[in-house]
Amino acid sequence: MENCIVLFSGGIDSTACINYYLDQKFAVKPIFINYGQISAKYELRSAQQIVSFYNINMETLDFKPVQNISQGEITGRNAFLILSALLCYPKFSGILSLGIHADVPYYDCSDLFLDDIQRLLDGYTHGKVHLDTPFLQWDKKIIYEYCKDNSVPIDLTYSCENGTAEPCGVCSSCKDRRALNVS
Repeated sequence: MENCIVLFSGGIDSTACINYYLDQKFAVKPIFINYGQISAKYELRSAQQIVSFYNINMETLDFKPVQNISQGEITGRNAFLILSALLCYPKFSGILSLGIHADVPYYDCSDLFLDDIQRLLDGYTHGKVHLDTPFLQWDKKIIYEYCKDNSVPIDLTYSCENGTAEPCGVCSSCKDRRALNVS
């Protein structure tokens, strides 16, 4: 059984990643990283419910930011998440997964980023960690269809960049959910 760390936010994309790797019989280890995001409290609550649904254990890493983390593009976020996992699990060997997808204009959601970060991972781990992004060529609608077709517990996910108990309805994550008719 191959090992897989899923960088897990409690949102639709990373939940789909968990399901994807479990279906392929990987030993899945979700890692929730609190990097100071406004939505951390509700993301963590969703993440805990989702790992309970799948009956798997989750690790939580907490980092203290030097400033408040806002919504929208967070420069360096995905690199930080990947390198944080590497720092905290230096002996890990296997797949490190990130639920990024198409239709996002950010550098850290691109093929170029994946090539760049894989070179770093290869250097640090001697090729023992492979970054995998199974949904990189899929848009949000295709991921949502995958979730519906595979009984992924979308109702347990949380996606609101403003971190409110009831999603704000105006941030890009809330707009994505509304476009998909996800409550």
